[in-house]
Amino acid sequence: MPPEVFIPLAEQNGTIIEIGEWVLREACREAASWPRPLQVSVNLSPIQFRFADLARLVHTILIDTGLNPLRLELEITEGVLIRDPNTALSTLRRLKALGVRIAMDDFGTGYASLASLQSFPFDKIKIDRSFITGISSSAKSEAIVRTVLGLGVALNIPVIAEGVEIEGERLLLKKQGCAEIKGCLIGKPTEISYYGAVTGSSSVRNSRAGSLQIPA
Repeated sequence: MPPEVFIPLAEQNGTIIEIGEWVLREACREAASWPRPLQVSVNLSPIQFRFADLARLVHTILIDTGLNPLRLELEITEGVLIRDPNTALSTLRRLKALGVRIAMDDFGTGYASLASLQSFPFDKIKIDRSFITGISSSAKSEAIVRTVLGLGVALNIPVIAEGVEIEGERLLLKKQGCAEIKGCLIGKPTEISYYGAVTGSSSVRNSRAGSLQIPA
């Protein structure tokens, strides 16, 4: 079952709280075991901001797993800031005080993206994959991506393009000055052991681990 199916269901019935805690703990535990101090990113649901002491939970998990806070990046959508902006901003500031990084995910899909950037100092902007898909054939998508990249430069915020699946998209993004990408072109979802060459773990199971690369 793909995430776009089960995550809305989990958010509706409240189980996203337990699922989110498990995912965060497992991601931190796994990252803490890597010989190479790579960063790990974890998506957060707006529900976790409304019904959980998120900052306390993150702090506890970091202590329990021994992961350096600087290696943890939490991804949120602007929906977090829309329903109860004061509470959300307070939680985000507490998270930042722990040393973790905060990324704005799915940037450009909501009506308050620019206002969100103004209200909180995000560490990274992630361009939604809907603007990346077909960028090579859509002048409008290319213009939007170019604008977001320019915004990142102006605000001194790194920008990452999500959903990059073909070489043509990578080349266009490189031409526009995008320094970081994410997508199946450079790494497909699979067991973490397949990426042992990247994490520095000794249990390398498959040469596909070398497929994850930072674009030149």
